[in-house]
Amino acid sequence: MNLILFLLIGGIAGWLAGLIMKGRGFGVLANVGIGIVGSFLGSLVFRLLGLAAMGTVGQLVTATVGAVLLLAIVGALKKA
Repeated sequence: MNLILFLLIGGIAGWLAGLIMKGRGFGVLANVGIGIVGSFLGSLVFRLLGLAAMGTVGQLVTATVGAVLLLAIVGALKKA
């Protein structure tokens, strides 16, 4: 059950990140992957800043922040 919730949160976070970054999403499956990788990146950034996210909404915020950062990095690398 936790795996399904993790994938669902990753998918939503990737979709939200695509909206926030104005269309830089890569499709449904890629957005799920970006959301999952973004959740790890987001949790790392939050830990470095001394922040903690609690509950499902907190996990979604963390994953979305990480996915936005990941999309920004990928966008910058594409331009270079």
